[in-house]
Amino acid sequence: MSDVPAQSANAQSDLQRRYKEFLDLMPLTIALAGLPHSEPGRYYSEEQIETRLFAVRHAFKAARQLVREQISR
Repeated sequence: MSDVPAQSANAQSDLQRRYKEFLDLMPLTIALAGLPHSEPGRYYSEEQIETRLFAVRHAFKAARQLVREQISR
């Protein structure tokens, strides 16, 4: 039973690490995605949001891979 708190702490630590990685990579991700800002007062449709989400997901994967490659050199 004593392993349960340790596992919970490890899971929490891993979650915090991944969240920090996500936030650290966000500026590079946004730059790689190259998405324009919306015009004031105009909103994106659901389809446009899905398209932008696709671009951000792929940009995040590319940003993470780029950083990992640079760190391992």
